[in-house]
Amino acid sequence: MYENLPALKKPRVAVFELASCAGCQLQILNLEDELVDVLQLIEFAYFKEAMSNTSEDYDLALIEGAVTRASDEQKLLEIREKAAIVGTIGSCAYPVGIPGLKNSGDVEAASELVYGAKAALFPSVPVKPVDAVIDVDFHVLGCPIEKDEFLHTLTALLIGKKPPIPPYSVCVECRMKENVCAFDRGETCLGAVTRAGCGALCPTYGSRCYGCRGPADDPNEPSLEALLEKRGKTPEQIAADYALYNGYREGTAGRREAPDG
Repeated sequence: MYENLPALKKPRVAVFELASCAGCQLQILNLEDELVDVLQLIEFAYFKEAMSNTSEDYDLALIEGAVTRASDEQKLLEIREKAAIVGTIGSCAYPVGIPGLKNSGDVEAASELVYGAKAALFPSVPVKPVDAVIDVDFHVLGCPIEKDEFLHTLTALLIGKKPPIPPYSVCVECRMKENVCAFDRGETCLGAVTRAGCGALCPTYGSRCYGCRGPADDPNEPSLEALLEKRGKTPEQIAADYALYNGYREGTAGRREAPDG
């Protein structure tokens, strides 16, 4: 990952959506003040949230959403073949996000629950992140993505450099902001094993880290799990905490490695 990325001079960018809420695509449109400058550097060839014209000629592909159907895999293979660089945006594409909750139960039963008697018309598979199907060159993490992080990633890509992605955990950012630890507030938190880069957004505003950015490098999960059990969490509750955004790691497909930092 990240090796030998070509510098892109005004690349044609295609934005694709799999199973997601489209919130990360909207974050790109929410750039507002910066969007005019961005459009001086790139050209959108395909972006259904923003334009009706489409083109199959593109250099950089951005993919939001998780793989939930066999047809998604074929779509990803076609995208990978056409694009010089492929990246994901948001938690649904990596680590697998909210769609991954389907992996915690019976996939067929989930389809029947949603579609009822017409479930057969919507064939479904266990949920996977994009990089379980194709090689991915970079991830823009978060639920939704951070606008500044997207801009920094885009800037790096335009000059052929490695997009920035912190190797350390959210706990580091919490300490830098001098936040009171969620555990000291009587809560529990996944910040110790979750990759930083969000500025510890949720803990800073009184919530806890839910793990939406996926695992940090070398996460010490056994130590965190022991602490969670000490604070009264059952193994089932701990698994449910992980599965909220990391259902591919906790589900039927098994655990995955973190992206290269």
